[in-house]
Amino acid sequence: MNAPTNIQTIMGPDGKPAYVVIPYADYLAQRDRENDLIPHEVVGRVLIDEVNPARAWREYLDLTQTEVAKRMGVSQSAYAQHEASSRLRKATREKIAAALGITPTQLDIGN
Repeated sequence: MNAPTNIQTIMGPDGKPAYVVIPYADYLAQRDRENDLIPHEVVGRVLIDEVNPARAWREYLDLTQTEVAKRMGVSQSAYAQHEASSRLRKATREKIAAALGITPTQLDIGN
């Protein structure tokens, strides 16, 4: 799996790392993962709009299928098949969750 590399380190006057800057979507996902929270927008998309949880999370995080596929190390079309599936294997669910920066249980909405 390819880890995201969109993290910036800002050095302090002493030449040591002082700050780390990450994209806001990554911050939100990290925060939610730590608390196993599921944002209202994701729940609404899954339960009301009947969207697959992986798609709801991807859209919430403002990611494209290509971006998630790249993080998983698969093609966009392969990821699209996973996202369209009503039932994912445990290993696939874990890979998608890792690519989205969430826990696998956060993909279990509506199941």
